[in-house]
Amino acid sequence: MPRPYDLSSMTALISFEAAARHRSFKRAAAEINVTPAAVSHQIKALEADLGCTLFTRQHRGVDLTEKGAFLLVALQRGFETISASVAQLRNVPQSVDVTIRATTAVSALWLTPKLTAFWKSHPTISVAQIVNDVSPPGGAPVGRDDLSIGYLEPGATDGWHILFRDRILALGTPGFAQKHGIRSARDLIHAPLVHLSGDDNPWTGWPDWFATLGLAAPATRGFLVNNHMIALQAAEDDVGAVLAWEGLMQGALKQGRLTPLVPESIPSKTPFCLKVPPGLRGKARLFADWLIANAAGDDALAPHIR
Repeated sequence: MPRPYDLSSMTALISFEAAARHRSFKRAAAEINVTPAAVSHQIKALEADLGCTLFTRQHRGVDLTEKGAFLLVALQRGFETISASVAQLRNVPQSVDVTIRATTAVSALWLTPKLTAFWKSHPTISVAQIVNDVSPPGGAPVGRDDLSIGYLEPGATDGWHILFRDRILALGTPGFAQKHGIRSARDLIHAPLVHLSGDDNPWTGWPDWFATLGLAAPATRGFLVNNHMIALQAAEDDVGAVLAWEGLMQGALKQGRLTPLVPESIPSKTPFCLKVPPGLRGKARLFADWLIANAAGDDALAPHIR
């Protein structure tokens, strides 16, 4: 009987994901409790099965090839979905008052600090986050989710509350800017760029960003990922310039991990919104109202609350 999924060995895929995340066979082996030789064996078997090289071996570790980076993003996206489902079954207590779904980037860069502030003023209300970068079919909440944060869907009004609009900047490291001689948006056309892709999110990509500024599309081949946090890490590692939201990036900007490469920026074509299901009441409604009212707490954001 044929298998329903066209997958390589799960042991090999798990070994690869750990090695790719750590950029080290030794650290991956320690995490999954096997020997480095066992990890190396699994990686070689996976490369043979796929017919391509996933790592370039360096003296002090390993680096991902382009195909290896592509596979890592795909695996992490799948593992995130599985992890979220398992967490819902295992850990979400019945005493939770409200759950909210958000992507990894929104959770880490914006929502979690907001939750900290909410708990200080409402310590008796428990809020659980479901962090997942995979949108449910049709955008519908999954499981016990009461609320979700995402982009406003074109033409949508019912149940959507605009939290804030943001500006989109081109970010990178100072060393990257110096190496590639970047002083204006025009200089980025020929520089390495990190592209964020995804069929289920209306992200503003580099072609849109350049077009809004009246410039031609980028001329260089870029690094393609479908996870914003990986895209930001790639920019910090000088892989390329990345597009990011100014309000969400205040922490990284203040810490100097990334910096605006050019003075030009554009407004996001879609706002960040809170999806509130009809009939939401009680503590969940209180939290939703608080989040909408306090979405404008960051000076860098331009709120449009309704």
